[in-house]
Amino acid sequence: MNEERADEGLEHLQTAAEELIQAARAFLDVAEEVVTDPKTADSLLGFLDDVAGLARRGRRGAAPADDGDGDDPVEHIPVT
Repeated sequence: MNEERADEGLEHLQTAAEELIQAARAFLDVAEEVVTDPKTADSLLGFLDDVAGLARRGRRGAAPADDGDGDDPVEHIPVT
């Protein structure tokens, strides 16, 4: 039984390693394209700027800190 579990664990590790290698290859393909094509770099930077803008707007719209006005549907009970 222990050998079966070890074999299963090894199989999962091999699958994970193969997926990691595929992800690294995809990343390197994008990196190569960014280096060789300035338009791709501009496009990628524009995309990242858009994502950062969405994150900033999302953060501004986050729920405010509890101001104790009693509108919170959850009763918070201090524990000492």
